[in-house]
Amino acid sequence: MSLPFLDRAPAAVPVAVVAPNVWPAWLKRQSATARSWLQTSGISGKPGEFALLPGDEGRAGLAVLVRSATPTMWDYGALAGKLPAGDYCLVGDTAPVSAADACVAFALGSWRFTRYREDRKHRPRLVWPAKCDRGAVERVSDGVCFARDLITTPSNDMGPAELAAAARQLARRHRARFSVIAGNELLRRNYPVIHAVGRASTRAPRLIDIVWGRPSAPKITLVGKGVCFDSGGLDLKPATGMLMMKKDMGGAATVLAAASMVMAARLNVRLRVLIPAVENSVSGNAFRPLDVIRSRKGVTVEIGNTDAEGRLILCDALAEAVREEPAMIIDVATLTGAARMALGPDVPALFCNNDGLANALLKSSDDNEDPLWRMPLWRGYRRFLESKVADINNAGQSPMGGAITAALFLQTFVPDSVPWAHIDTMAWNQSQPGRPEGGEAMGARAIYGMLASKYPARR
Repeated sequence: MSLPFLDRAPAAVPVAVVAPNVWPAWLKRQSATARSWLQTSGISGKPGEFALLPGDEGRAGLAVLVRSATPTMWDYGALAGKLPAGDYCLVGDTAPVSAADACVAFALGSWRFTRYREDRKHRPRLVWPAKCDRGAVERVSDGVCFARDLITTPSNDMGPAELAAAARQLARRHRARFSVIAGNELLRRNYPVIHAVGRASTRAPRLIDIVWGRPSAPKITLVGKGVCFDSGGLDLKPATGMLMMKKDMGGAATVLAAASMVMAARLNVRLRVLIPAVENSVSGNAFRPLDVIRSRKGVTVEIGNTDAEGRLILCDALAEAVREEPAMIIDVATLTGAARMALGPDVPALFCNNDGLANALLKSSDDNEDPLWRMPLWRGYRRFLESKVADINNAGQSPMGGAITAALFLQTFVPDSVPWAHIDTMAWNQSQPGRPEGGEAMGARAIYGMLASKYPARR
């Protein structure tokens, strides 16, 4: 995505972003003509109101947006959808929102998915504000828009191989090491669960592996669920449940977005990204309910439901991730509808075995307006995953606490000695200011912000 900014524009239309509580005073300072225009337009200073005032020769003279009562970066994201095509410049300071955050929101609000249909509509551009960290805007916007494009791409063009190709492209851009294990090689290399989930598809399953950074730097591992399409397997989803399953690789896209930001900022980490990429399909060799599969860790898993496949492929990836004893592991997955029922579509659920890591992620979540909400790893619900024939069942035996039991399943494959966080995400926007409908890297900015604070780039 080409960022919607320019260095200068002599004819740029000024944009005033006004707080509701100062609207009366701001209005008094305007010309009588401007006041009359705003009053005729019905603009009374309520949050979200927008107006374009005429200038000379029939051109726009001023744009004004009444921001939210509580300042938010997404007010500037709203501008991207409200302003007509043209060049604009912000009037005054963006405080308390930073200039960089304002520009990130404007850039993300300008994103459109154009792979299959050209966007012929011209979009507004913004003059870079003074004292704006352009590098921060570019790496965050690039990372998020990269993930949005991946998630929004339909599954016929975003299977396991295509996801691996996108990851390879990202790795090459940052001179990272890239490798992939595919097909029956997964069995030979002891990733039996990833293979079992993906073997029914004509598109071979694979494990994507990216390594970047100095070997001596703190080891950080990100793991993303890469189910490129989920039919539910033999426990077939209904049509309504299957409709949006192109986004079931949203966890993979999110960790790639975070990785893009980390590598672009050159943080002082040795980063590893693991993505098990599969298509959960139906055929004669599909894995079945009540099959028992021995995982990479050696834990035997009884299949209570083939539609609980995300946690299955993650268990092999997590077993590999802990082998290096990294400083932390963060996995991201579109894992459960239960998390959406509990927290809605906009707030990913955070589960964590380490209070320090959880608090750091939550602080970054608040600082970056990238919401996460911590939920409990309530060990009492581990009984719902008991199996009579294997070490664990992949599907909870109770309809209650589904997000928690899914997280507890994953925790089985991570020792308590390794700080680990699991983010259960929707990975999809339902159209809000700065967040057009389509895929979303929910949590990526929070992850990156936490890592940037803890492991800043070496000078």
